[in-house]
Amino acid sequence: MIQHLRAPSPQQALVEGEALLASAPHKALTAAEAVLRQAPGFAPAEFLAARALRKMGKGKQAVARLDALARGNGRVPAVLWELGQAAAEAKDAPRAIAALQALTQLQPAIAGGWFLLARQLRKAGRAREAWQADLSGVHASSRDSGLLKAAVAVKEGDLDGADAMLAERIARESDDPPALRLHGEVAWRKGEMTPAIARVERAVALAPGFDLARDFLIRLLLQTNHLPEALKHAEVLQGSPIPSPGHKLILASVLVRLGHQERAAGLYRELLADDPEQPQVWQNLGHVLKTLGQQAEAVEAYRAAVARQPTMGEAWWSLANLKTVKLGADDIAAMEQALASLADAAEERREDVFHLHFSLGKALEDAKDHAASFTHYAKGNALRRTMILHDADAFSADVDAAKRTFTAAFIASMGEGGCPAPDPIFVVGLPRSGSTLVEQILSSHPLIEGTMELPEMMMIGARLQSRVDEGEFADFATMIASLTPADRQRLGEEYIERTRVHRQTERPLFIDKMPNNWQHTGLIRLILPNAKIVDARRHPLSCCFSGWKQHFARGQTFTYDLTDIGRYYRDYVGLMAAWDAQMPGHVHRVIYESMVADTESQVRRLLDYIGVAFDPACLEFYKNDRAVRTASSEQVRQPIFKDGLEAWKPYEPWLDPMKAALGPVLESYPDAPDS
Repeated sequence: MIQHLRAPSPQQALVEGEALLASAPHKALTAAEAVLRQAPGFAPAEFLAARALRKMGKGKQAVARLDALARGNGRVPAVLWELGQAAAEAKDAPRAIAALQALTQLQPAIAGGWFLLARQLRKAGRAREAWQADLSGVHASSRDSGLLKAAVAVKEGDLDGADAMLAERIARESDDPPALRLHGEVAWRKGEMTPAIARVERAVALAPGFDLARDFLIRLLLQTNHLPEALKHAEVLQGSPIPSPGHKLILASVLVRLGHQERAAGLYRELLADDPEQPQVWQNLGHVLKTLGQQAEAVEAYRAAVARQPTMGEAWWSLANLKTVKLGADDIAAMEQALASLADAAEERREDVFHLHFSLGKALEDAKDHAASFTHYAKGNALRRTMILHDADAFSADVDAAKRTFTAAFIASMGEGGCPAPDPIFVVGLPRSGSTLVEQILSSHPLIEGTMELPEMMMIGARLQSRVDEGEFADFATMIASLTPADRQRLGEEYIERTRVHRQTERPLFIDKMPNNWQHTGLIRLILPNAKIVDARRHPLSCCFSGWKQHFARGQTFTYDLTDIGRYYRDYVGLMAAWDAQMPGHVHRVIYESMVADTESQVRRLLDYIGVAFDPACLEFYKNDRAVRTASSEQVRQPIFKDGLEAWKPYEPWLDPMKAALGPVLESYPDAPDS
């Protein structure tokens, strides 16, 4: 007897159809249509049919069915979400926007609805509303349990755990801006800058109104010296419908890095007009005004900062660091009181404490109390030394490796190569060696533009060294020898392109005054064979003591110990002497004391080396009103003077560790000792 097979129930058919939706949407549609023949208008079947049609690429049909379904089920979030997606895919922006607006009103805590709405609003030219929708999506995501769990892992230092959670989430849903931003932060905390930037860029591309992600991206771009890109994003951030003083602050910081000081000053003044009780902004304004040579206004700004926050060590140091300003007895008393008030919070306020010690050192030096001055300089340096990493032995080993590598025979064996551009003039040496004076003289010439201390060559050098550190090459020499002519040309062209943003004029030559580039003299020769290198050198004790009592904002980690800085100077002299022996005449040396004693003849020699005609403006360099960002900014706005040549002498009783570290370099100056 033949038994008749019973047709599946509508519910069973729909379950089977749901299972087929992802892999075989046409079969899911067939299942849904079968149910609808039995139960016309049955909402779950209509919903399955519409989703199957969307999966099959039949967007208009899907929208029609979902639209009809929404009219009777307008408060069902799943229907509105599907209609919003289907209409978006069918390029029916008005219908998508209407559905998604209804959805986000019903379920404002679902971030994905806001982000999809924002994309549709943006396509419809409703940029302001789109930005607001992105911000609402970010707010909604702050309550997402998965993101919260990953954020807790980041906070607790479980970066691998957070990485795994976020990677799994993004694999499921690649268009998740908050997850991408947090995943970028994980990479940043691991020191992986390239994936960090890529992830946060993706988050911003998906949700252009995600202000916190854009702010983070700008900071990442600043850290990696991608300044034009940082400026572009900082300009966009100013248009946020939720204005924030932080947006102006970060734009100003980008402008300062690019050398656009006047505009940065304008932004700081706008912020202070809105709220004058901001010591950090007063300090930032002071920095810009100092760079622009507006010394009196800079002093007023720094004093406004310390008036509002007397323990603000950096603002006190900024005042003291204006070499032409002397802090008086009242200032000394105020700084001593500030130090005393920080006694119970010395650990968490170390930045303020060491800045105050440096400031008191300078004030007491001006007051001729050299013993007390040295005590404060020593305390400031000792504290700062605990906060930085500098391995003098490892650095000396790197210098020795460079000496062994860059011989005349090696350079000859590498043959032709590199970028032939003659544009760069590298002014190298130690900080406080007279390099700013050399730069100011050269930048007074009509063919030469002064920029600033540019990090690009240091970054290229560090990138090459990392290939050794990561085991790709056995040693430094092998890595350098592996560079083909094409590699060297590409690296030289990279330097020229990356520094172009700092060139504000049409002058054919420009100065890179990063002093530490002496370490890369050989590399410069290989990748920029027509570049000029000027070595600015000053008496070892004058230079090293001046560097030791100077707090540098960044980079000069060797300056906070008398022995460290003496060793560094000795390494520098040794490498430059080795280079002179291998490549005579390639580097031009300017001895600071000779420049002071006979300026015109030294300037003429310098210009001859650069290959430009003598110009009288170079002797009146102090009339040059260009922005100067180094500690010598005020000194180079005056004619050359001899007062500072022996500033170290009153401190000589305490300089034995420095003298011992300098060794024969001290006695042989201005020549290098016999090797």
